[in-house]
Amino acid sequence: MDQQEDKLSEKAGLGPALEPSTTERTAQTVELIQLDHQAVRRDIGPLQIVALGFNIANSWAGVATAFSVALAAGGPVSLIYGNFVSAAMYGSAAVTLAELASVYPTAGGQYHFASIMAPKRFNRSISYACGMVATVSWIICSASVTSITSLCIASIAEFYNGHKATSWQLFLISQALNIVALGYNLFLLKRTQWVHNAAFFLTLSTFVAVSVVCLARGDKQPSSWVWTNFQPSSGWTPAVSFLTGLSTHAYMFGGLDAALHLAEETLDASKTVPKALMSTIGIGFLSGFVFSVAMTYCIPSLDIFANDPLPIYKLWRIASKSNTAGTVFLIVGIAIFTFILVATQQTTSRLLWALARDRGLVFSSHFSKLSPRLGDIPVAALMLDAGLIFLCGCISLGSTAAFNALIGAFSLMQMVSFAFPAALLLYRRRSEKVLPRKRAFRVPEMVGWACNIGTIVAAVVETVFFTFPIALPVTGSSMNYAVVVLAVIAIAMITNWIAFARKHYQGPRIQECLVK
Repeated sequence: MDQQEDKLSEKAGLGPALEPSTTERTAQTVELIQLDHQAVRRDIGPLQIVALGFNIANSWAGVATAFSVALAAGGPVSLIYGNFVSAAMYGSAAVTLAELASVYPTAGGQYHFASIMAPKRFNRSISYACGMVATVSWIICSASVTSITSLCIASIAEFYNGHKATSWQLFLISQALNIVALGYNLFLLKRTQWVHNAAFFLTLSTFVAVSVVCLARGDKQPSSWVWTNFQPSSGWTPAVSFLTGLSTHAYMFGGLDAALHLAEETLDASKTVPKALMSTIGIGFLSGFVFSVAMTYCIPSLDIFANDPLPIYKLWRIASKSNTAGTVFLIVGIAIFTFILVATQQTTSRLLWALARDRGLVFSSHFSKLSPRLGDIPVAALMLDAGLIFLCGCISLGSTAAFNALIGAFSLMQMVSFAFPAALLLYRRRSEKVLPRKRAFRVPEMVGWACNIGTIVAAVVETVFFTFPIALPVTGSSMNYAVVVLAVIAIAMITNWIAFARKHYQGPRIQECLVK
């Protein structure tokens, strides 16, 4: 598919990002040549990028919103021990991405890595596929945050006033949040960079407060019930139930690659971005595991959450023995999710901007522009992201099952995008041509190999088991329509390739420069 395009690229002086004949490097890094000669302002410090990276993943909050899936898949054992499996899977991905980010700190992240390492013949198509999968996963991530936040708001009204929100009302609330986040990103974020730090401390302090209050006041289950009780109720075999239940823990690290896509706005990115990735894994596992254990001790029984759209709210009221305390926790959670939405919009817009800069989107010349008046931010890309979030929300009006399937596809698409550079690193045999020995972040070679392989295995596991129906026997309500969603996304990607990207997409152009 790429042979003709390769010839065109070579005539235009573009060529693949990295030729196989590139001489080995020892003390070098790679800088991106901006396609439109625009450069973003580097104003994100080390603490801010670590805070932003964790704020999006927000592991304990991710468990809180989806813990009923793990409970249905295997009870307390799935909820608690799934943390270890998820940390191993996403830890492998984080190491893989961190090593590459220490050499190639660009806004394109994994799809730029893929472009750099892919064989010349398939360079453009592989990096395009990786970039589109990553971009769509981020758009879905933002849509899921608006949906969860609107559900939290509606749950408070339902509990106190008995008003059950309709699909239209949930849609309007979610899009109001979408507009608020867009406005903040456009006009305030560059003036309030401290907001990510504030959100970071808020989410950690809330995690501690919720865990302590629930454990101190709640009636607790015996340790044998918490640590050894395996009760799959999905109808699948125990192994399949456990693996399908990992979708809860995948939300612990949703948006793991956020720091990658803000690398060009980050100070000393080759050192700071890898630290942000590894910090997200470390803090995320600790908070997610502790929160899972604390909440499991406080669960009265597994059947009280049946048909509850937001079971964590009920659990907080029960465990704290106070409706007021449970509501306060949820209100703070709403504030945290709003911060997450701001950060996901910011990150997604940078990925869209990078794709447009590489001419991978229709109207790329428009979406690749930066606004000096608003602090060198990609205004058009931000508005495109908000528009796509709106379209995702419209799906919920037509079919709740389709929207849930869309949200469910987020985690596996994200991991698949991580698997692209992992597989290409293995293809390159982790050569010094792509991973110079002297780089800011480096792990022992055996660990590197294991993490690259682990990332690919994780992508296969999620692609297979996250598309399984949630329960047996399969009904219209329990069917997992993720496969249909993925097929529609694939058709959209192929259409964009044929209509535009096949002739225009060129991937990143890089130059090598000595590190002083």
